[in-house]
Amino acid sequence: MGRILITQSLLSSWNYFYNSYDEEKAYQDFINSLNKIKLPPTPQMQVGIDFENKVYAYCKGEYAPQENDVKAIGDIVKGGQFQVTATAQRRIMGIDFLLYAKLDVLKAGLIYDIKRSNSYETGKYLDSPQHPFYLECISEAMGFCYLISDGNEVFTETYTRAEIAPINKTITDFINFLKAEKLFDLYLDLWRARE
Repeated sequence: MGRILITQSLLSSWNYFYNSYDEEKAYQDFINSLNKIKLPPTPQMQVGIDFENKVYAYCKGEYAPQENDVKAIGDIVKGGQFQVTATAQRRIMGIDFLLYAKLDVLKAGLIYDIKRSNSYETGKYLDSPQHPFYLECISEAMGFCYLISDGNEVFTETYTRAEIAPINKTITDFINFLKAEKLFDLYLDLWRARE
């Protein structure tokens, strides 16, 4: 069978569908992710991309921010490694997986993820597969910190290894879902890792 690629974005798409009130749209978004169909970013996604780019530009000295949130987050991550690629090989349910992650920032043993959201409430990312996935890929990291701006304030949400369940359970649940929905063979066909 070879190794099968898995990403946090695919798991997040499935997780969103699994917990969504708009099941039809969320299911279609998940199927698009499963089929590797790249769609243009939504306006909200583009706001997030533009925000991250401003933070990176500020950290490189290429942008003098007028926005307090860009400066606040930039001051936290300045000096870190940006857009780090990380992988890990894991055998789960008899399947050899290649976990693939693209980190926003890695600095001093912490993984940082920059978010721009219209609203924030404490624990917003608690159930996200992103932090356990990334911590699985970077075994040396002590923790994971979301840096979230709502356009006015900056919030942090930090998780240590001791506070999270390993990603294996989420991957197991995901594979069981694919098998139940008769989507497992499609996944195997489309997500084979290049050797």
